[in-house]
Amino acid sequence: MKHAWIVVGDVCGWYGTGAILFAYALVSFSFVPANGFVYQLLNLSGAFGLIVLAITKNVFQSVVLNLVWAVVALLGMVRLFLS
Repeated sequence: MKHAWIVVGDVCGWYGTGAILFAYALVSFSFVPANGFVYQLLNLSGAFGLIVLAITKNVFQSVVLNLVWAVVALLGMVRLFLS
């Protein structure tokens, strides 16, 4: 069973890395605005993917970093909905 969690963590980690890098590229090349929903959603879901990976690897510094990343993205999404 431990092996299955490692695979899940790796898949989530690769998704998270890809999502955050894709969000960065989209904003850098002006395909989406930095204050847009797509950017925030990619950052939020990417952070959760990296949190899963970090938990399976017991890298708690990365968990904290990505929790903060996710909170910032979530607050950005809330701000979008309220405006």
